[in-house]
Amino acid sequence: MTAGTTFLTSAPAQTTRRRQVGRLARAASRKRLLAAASRGDLGQSRSAGARRGGAHRQGGEGLAATASSVADSSGSTRRARDARPEPAPVWLAVAGAALAGAALVVAFPPVGVWLAAPVGVALLAAAAHRRRARAGAGLGLLAGMVFFAPLLQWTALDDRIGQWPWVLLALSQAAFVALLGAAAAWCSPVVDRWRWSWAPLTGVLWLADEALRSRLPFGGFPWGRLAFSQADSPLVWLAALGGAPLTTFGTAVVGGFLAAAAWTAAEGLRGRPQRINDGPGRPAWTRGLALLAAAVLALLSGFAVPYQPPAGDAVTVAIIQGNVPRIGLDFNAQRRAVLDNHVDGTLRLARQVARGEARQPDLVIWPENSSDIDPLVNDDARARIDEAANTIGVPILVGAVLVGPGDHVRNAGLVWLPGEGPVDSYVKQHPVPFAEYMPMRPLVRMITEKADLAGNFASGDEPGVLRVGPATVGDVICFEVAYDDLVRDTIIGGAQLIVVQTNNATFNDAEAQQQMAMVRLRAIEHGRPALMASTVGVSGFAGADGAVLDASRFNTPATAVRTVRLGDGGTLATRLGALPEIALGLAALAALAGRLALRWRVTAARLRRRDDDGDGERT
Repeated sequence: MTAGTTFLTSAPAQTTRRRQVGRLARAASRKRLLAAASRGDLGQSRSAGARRGGAHRQGGEGLAATASSVADSSGSTRRARDARPEPAPVWLAVAGAALAGAALVVAFPPVGVWLAAPVGVALLAAAAHRRRARAGAGLGLLAGMVFFAPLLQWTALDDRIGQWPWVLLALSQAAFVALLGAAAAWCSPVVDRWRWSWAPLTGVLWLADEALRSRLPFGGFPWGRLAFSQADSPLVWLAALGGAPLTTFGTAVVGGFLAAAAWTAAEGLRGRPQRINDGPGRPAWTRGLALLAAAVLALLSGFAVPYQPPAGDAVTVAIIQGNVPRIGLDFNAQRRAVLDNHVDGTLRLARQVARGEARQPDLVIWPENSSDIDPLVNDDARARIDEAANTIGVPILVGAVLVGPGDHVRNAGLVWLPGEGPVDSYVKQHPVPFAEYMPMRPLVRMITEKADLAGNFASGDEPGVLRVGPATVGDVICFEVAYDDLVRDTIIGGAQLIVVQTNNATFNDAEAQQQMAMVRLRAIEHGRPALMASTVGVSGFAGADGAVLDASRFNTPATAVRTVRLGDGGTLATRLGALPEIALGLAALAALAGRLALRWRVTAARLRRRDDDGDGERT
């Protein structure tokens, strides 16, 4: 090589070459020392030792000590490699993710084993732990599909729309669980460094994921939130403090503690603790029991929430469930029959009151779509509702479909007074996308000819605060009960009784029971009675303590009359609104930021060690 060529060789390249040569030299030296130690060549024979003298013996002993040190270092390296944190086997992770989805399904009505929800959370957390983010996403997607496909199967009951809407809806919701799985996997080093953090980290990640799913896309789809599985659990009482988001957080925290306890116990059985900050002296089973005890305490925390029964005026409310001739999307073809069923149910109640067989109600609630014929423009429909109101002698909240504006229609609740007719109304603020309206309809028409099966409903812009006789009711229609803000807005506006008008004729009793679980949570969340009036069931009341009263059977005519205490004021959850969700959502962002900072810290430490190794080789 010429001098010019030597000058052109870059300094970094020369440094890299020197490091490589140094590593090779050290590796060769270790091999020679270990080989010599195994042959016994390092300890010389007595004769050789006698000839070479004591100084040479000392050198041999020093060389043997060096070889022993190298061997010990190699053994330590192997032990460190054996104790390196590892995920669960792939087959076990896949099975765990599938079981997580199955457990979540079982937690919701119609099965309703609420304890299965934190178990499902724990299974998914353990399956995703210590995996790459994309593997965690895959496991989350699997868990999400196993969860949402059966949970939402009621969306595929009509042959005219086929199975694709159900599959796409389940897949869209499972995608959010995939995002959750990726986040949980990515945060694994945080859990390994601070095992106690697994529970709160799981809680904030689930809450943040549900917050996104409840808002995106097209206003979100909050069905299947963990909170809605806990109507019979102690954790439901957390809703009175921080709403449905806090109940979700509490449920996921319990699941996080269960995951931490199970993982710690498994480490103990394997005999190799895999936590960075494991302290000496505490066996794995004691740590596992401590984490399990924490899960139990978190589960029972709801019992510490004080309950104050409503102390407002007592009013008697009647629910009319008129039923429909046939279940399915063609219930609209039966519009006059559905209206007649609800009129006849009200007239029948009036006769029972006259005979002393039923209490005289102060107000009557009809369900959503009880008059799909617009009574504001159709004289026959108006006359029939007038007949019902005048006979029962009290206001009726009628679920009606109103024509306009333009080529739109509106899903509304009408306050109908005896002798006066309609005096006030609430228009549904959140029509169901792809059902009551079609987003991007021209584009969807290019994909399928079924685009126009969806309605063309316009949305309202005012909360459903209506004065119906002696009570101010908070009216929400159908799946609006799943949205925290829509319900809370009515309470802030003065509602004393939560009313959910719904039409479940297009679905089945599983959907109706899932919806009733939401009504129960809303009653506890805002400390006042609630009711659900359905065309086909389930209809019934929920006390301010979440207890179900006078629930009807599915697909049968029914009437329920009950005296309830109206609620005044509100709970802490009512006053705080979305603040708990925002605070815990920010905590999720902080956890992700902390994971990123930890990654940068580890990377910086590796770079420093590499530089130190390079300096040592040059020396």
